[in-house]
Amino acid sequence: MGGAVSAGEDNDELIDNLKEAQYIRTELVEQAFRAVDRADYYLEEFKENAYKDLAWKHGNIHLSAPCIYSEVMEALDLQPGLSFLNLGSGTGYLSSMVGLILGPFGVNHGVELHSDVIEYAKQKLDFFIRTSDSFDKFDFCEPSFVIGNCLEISPDCSQYDRVYCGAGVQKEHEEYMKSLLKVGGILVMPLEEKLTKITRTGPSAWETKKILAVSFAPLIQPCHSETGKSRLVQLRVISGHAIGSRRLPQKGVNSATWNVLPERVCSQYRRARGLLLSHGTLSSLGPPHGHTSQPVGWCVVGGLLRSIDLARPVPATPSGCRPRRSKHQGWRSSKYCFLV
Repeated sequence: MGGAVSAGEDNDELIDNLKEAQYIRTELVEQAFRAVDRADYYLEEFKENAYKDLAWKHGNIHLSAPCIYSEVMEALDLQPGLSFLNLGSGTGYLSSMVGLILGPFGVNHGVELHSDVIEYAKQKLDFFIRTSDSFDKFDFCEPSFVIGNCLEISPDCSQYDRVYCGAGVQKEHEEYMKSLLKVGGILVMPLEEKLTKITRTGPSAWETKKILAVSFAPLIQPCHSETGKSRLVQLRVISGHAIGSRRLPQKGVNSATWNVLPERVCSQYRRARGLLLSHGTLSSLGPPHGHTSQPVGWCVVGGLLRSIDLARPVPATPSGCRPRRSKHQGWRSSKYCFLV
């Protein structure tokens, strides 16, 4: 699929063409597309094709055409603070754009069948957080990727405000897809060769709109284990939100501590670490002696990244702390303050 608009010389020109052709129609979607360079999600040897309006596939790695992603983003009608589930999350390109709109209080989860694609997506996410100037311009809801078949999500998982499926959905799985959606939520998926938007208007009420004709590879049916039991995809429920496993930093915060930190702090930690390491400011980053079992946050003090104990409240601007960049402010709750 694709070829609906002319190729661009760079990411901005591609977005200009999508906008002119009315595939991108809203400012939020345009900002997200401009903020995430499509070429960064290609393998190096294929980047010359990144700004063409064409799908790309290499092994298990796949990107839909830009015109398709544009229609998906517009149809999802994303707003800050919503929960989003990406079924067949692939490279994480779409999830990263969505995360720029959801902001720090959103939920951004992906389920991907192939372990090598999950690793690829994590590498691309790390690269975006560490290097992209866009990360400093948005409050980012970091995607969390879980391996598994999207047709085997545990029935205990929370429902979502927005759901997208990146594979062709057979008619017999339509009701299953709908069950993942909250009342008032929107589901976008390829259904019977049409990109389809389904809005849940009530507990048993739905509105369906066909957007455009598409051709997607079909969903892969679950493979049961030798015991005959399915491998359910677990999305744990914490404080009313479903979350999958969260990534650990390269060094420092232990897994128990990392799992209590919001996505915004996790992203900022890695961003600050990458910035400081790239400038040779420090050789490693971890909690100070005596803090290994306590929640630890990080702030910039005198140009250096220092720890603050998250177990006790701190003022919005701790003495001696300052933002690394003028854009940043303290982002705090009753449990922590974070400056970078």
